[in-house]
Amino acid sequence: MPPVTIEEFKNLEPLSTLSAQHAEELARLCNTVKIKRGVNPFTLEILDRCTLYLLKGQLRLVSTDFSDEVLVAGADSDNFAIDKRSSRYIEAKAITDIEMMYIDSDTLDVMLTWDQLTGPRGKNSAKEITDWRVMSGVLAAENLSNGVFASLPSAHIDALLKRFDLISASAGQQVICEGDEGDYYYIIESGRCRVTRQVGATQVQVAELKAGDAFGEEALVANTTRNASVTMKTDGVLLRIAKADFIELLREPLLQRLSLQESQQKVARGAIWIDVRFPSEYRNDKLTGAINVPVNEIRDLFNALDRNNEYIVYCQSGRRSSAAAFLLAQYGYKAYVLEGGLWTLPDATRN
Repeated sequence: MPPVTIEEFKNLEPLSTLSAQHAEELARLCNTVKIKRGVNPFTLEILDRCTLYLLKGQLRLVSTDFSDEVLVAGADSDNFAIDKRSSRYIEAKAITDIEMMYIDSDTLDVMLTWDQLTGPRGKNSAKEITDWRVMSGVLAAENLSNGVFASLPSAHIDALLKRFDLISASAGQQVICEGDEGDYYYIIESGRCRVTRQVGATQVQVAELKAGDAFGEEALVANTTRNASVTMKTDGVLLRIAKADFIELLREPLLQRLSLQESQQKVARGAIWIDVRFPSEYRNDKLTGAINVPVNEIRDLFNALDRNNEYIVYCQSGRRSSAAAFLLAQYGYKAYVLEGGLWTLPDATRN
């Protein structure tokens, strides 16, 4: 199948909101499939755990309340994502021969989370001096999905970006010396590094690191001296965070997580749902009574929310909602995270 183009992304929500770098990377990760008239796309194994977009043709969708609607490719109102795990739709049927674009839902959610958190802030917030979305190595799609940042707690993304130092390093510069006390944790934004250990009288190279790789964590976690030396092989740029911040922010945050049943009980007593996804995601698949405040605009609510209320925050997977709940909690709000997000909920709970 032909590759997906950036032009196609511009007409799809929420893909149109992505930074240019992330859009280009995601386009390479997307695939398209042609489906014959009369076929239910939801039954195709290739589309399991994927987010879908209709590119050509007409598709009939049946909702959990058994009402149906017809999507027409290219219509402005129909350019939203269909995610089987969180969608309100239970059945689909191609009215004509159709073409659909698909991408792994987890990969897309990771990219949306980081792009939303590292992009421009809400209308009352100043943009950070560093535009993290243009970082070529650290925030690459591969690294966000499978690299260092894939395992970082999203609740601490905002604070992490504020505390990282961006430093230039020259070829041949020793960044870490074996035997020294651990002081910083590093992530390579650009360039390459050599990792060496002293074996007798010889320095032996044990690894070579590239953009997106991290180093220095072992001494900080174990509170021991460095067990290897790291030297720049080329000129490059590093992200560096101090030991105290590493200990504080790179551990799974102690967020208050609630099951669906616990959340519903709180809502029945007056708690408020907050949906922190993009408006296009919220519009087509939300919990009853939820208000929509995209995570990058959550700071705009700090002076508007009632501190006597309780808030239950959700998104697709729990990534963005944990970040929003952490920010709310820092400012004294009683915020909880819906465990697992919409992906874990039965269809009947959504509208």
